[in-house]
Amino acid sequence: MQTPLKIAFREMPRSDVLEARIRDKAAKLEEFYPRINSCRVVVEERERHRRQGKQFSVKLDIRVPGHEVIVDRDHDEDVYVALRDAFDAAKRKLEDVARLQRGDVKTRRPA
Repeated sequence: MQTPLKIAFREMPRSDVLEARIRDKAAKLEEFYPRINSCRVVVEERERHRRQGKQFSVKLDIRVPGHEVIVDRDHDEDVYVALRDAFDAAKRKLEDVARLQRGDVKTRRPA
């Protein structure tokens, strides 16, 4: 990555374990797609109702040459599941970007 990974926690305390998991997942994304320019991760605990458990949101903003990949995932109870789902979605989107850049995706010609 050209710029260092940025991690932010909103409405929740900072966690070393969670931050280490985020850094590990970001490193795996960079192994998969080495041309990542920057990556921002925001983990947020949302406002909760009396009868519901904690609600977490994970947002990723990944910039690669010519594209920006944005992922937003919510999960009701487990921040680690939300984190896993967000990084899995980011990997799928990066796969699509890689296909576009290689020219594997055909485009229709206007009639």
